[in-house]
Amino acid sequence: MTTTQGLDRDGCIAREGSLDRVPPAFAPVVTAARERIAAAFGPDRLHSAYLYGSVPRGTATPGVSDLDLLLALHHEPTPADRAAADALEAALDAEFAQVDGVGVLLFGTGTLLSELERHDLGWFVACLCTPLLGEDLAARLPRYRPTSLLARETNGDLALALPRWRERAAAAGTDVELRALVRAASRRLVRTGFTLVMPRWGGWTSDLAASAEAFAGYYPQRADQLRLAAGTARTPTADRATLAVLVDDLGPWLAAEYAAVHGVKAPRP
Repeated sequence: MTTTQGLDRDGCIAREGSLDRVPPAFAPVVTAARERIAAAFGPDRLHSAYLYGSVPRGTATPGVSDLDLLLALHHEPTPADRAAADALEAALDAEFAQVDGVGVLLFGTGTLLSELERHDLGWFVACLCTPLLGEDLAARLPRYRPTSLLARETNGDLALALPRWRERAAAAGTDVELRALVRAASRRLVRTGFTLVMPRWGGWTSDLAASAEAFAGYYPQRADQLRLAAGTARTPTADRATLAVLVDDLGPWLAAEYAAVHGVKAPRP
């Protein structure tokens, strides 16, 4: 049983997706993804595959939503693995009008199960990913609660993203590039704003609007900015003034407040 705040009856974060929730319009895409992943990688390379995002949550919109996949490999990904994943992304995106883009994440099982990633990628697999193929790695991971440690290790590195976003903004020469940046930055800012308050709010949600409202209850002076980010995450704009509000005003404040409340994410190699 899942509560209204995304927890099970024991107070742990409930896995949010299920194959039973995949909207009918996306069922052919998921079937094709399963078949093509198995064919492209095979049991010698692939440990398991997962869906995440709006499709397994049942909230995807045909022609608007993307398809998000994570592949856990027996070994750390090689350039050949990445090339195979790129080809899979392109083929599925071209064939199915239901999806507006396909993304495939690749990780070795050693990384996903490592102590360093226990409260980031491990949590992501256990709570936000829906098994599609192979043995479910969640069985080898702990159960998770909405703690300050989880907040720190999932989103405690926002400060590292801000310079990269500014570089992308300076280099962007088209509206398409600007909208892609606004969408990515907005999503990250909303997730960070939500996990800043997650331990106090006492639950989990992936819904952008709900995340912004949870944040607003604790930081009313920044509520409109995070609501703006939630809106542009769903409907991105190419307006540079909006981007400046997100990256040059909200972003630095949020990174500093996050570090003060939860600390900074452990460095990755």
